[in-house]
Amino acid sequence: MTPSTDNKKIAIISCSTRVPRVNPYISTYIQSVVAPLAPSNVSFTILDIADQGLPLYDEPAVPSTFPPSDPTPHYAHAHTRAWSSVISSYDGFIFVTPQYNWSVPASLKNALDYLFYEWKGKPAAIVTYGGHGGNKAAEHLRGILGGLRMQAAATNVLLPIPVRTFMQTLQEHGKVPEDQIKVWREAGVEDRIQESLEQLVQLLQQPPAEK
Repeated sequence: MTPSTDNKKIAIISCSTRVPRVNPYISTYIQSVVAPLAPSNVSFTILDIADQGLPLYDEPAVPSTFPPSDPTPHYAHAHTRAWSSVISSYDGFIFVTPQYNWSVPASLKNALDYLFYEWKGKPAAIVTYGGHGGNKAAEHLRGILGGLRMQAAATNVLLPIPVRTFMQTLQEHGKVPEDQIKVWREAGVEDRIQESLEQLVQLLQQPPAEK
């Protein structure tokens, strides 16, 4: 991958808020894979929706009606202004989400719905996990990102997990265990992560979309 000269910040968004959670462990695993593969001007930060203090969407105005260049001060609530400021500071995103009942968790949809111009035109990659990898969640999320006028990498990364035992295994190891990583690697998961990352970096290098 050939980097541009500008530094780019990517948020790896940990998208579930339930307790206990698989999500932070998988987000950390994704960071460990993409960080060594990315150009030197691209950095990654894990951004946990559970830490953002977002109630169920409660803004009185539609976010797409605000000034595109600086929507942040126009939100009614402090938690939305804080979220707007955080998302505005990133150039792109990797969404790491479980599949709940064939879709994404409400926490992710809620966090996305709070904003518009902060997302618009920015590239994103999609990582899902579940008993069968989370393909339906990935496709639902792709549709939502399209509604926000984001640019989604073409390759979805699907991580099948042993749902009944995975949380206990994570807690015992304090991370995704090496035997699970080996299973994913042999199934080509890390190749797909690299492919998705390359697409994301390519999208980052394109001129930003007009707001």
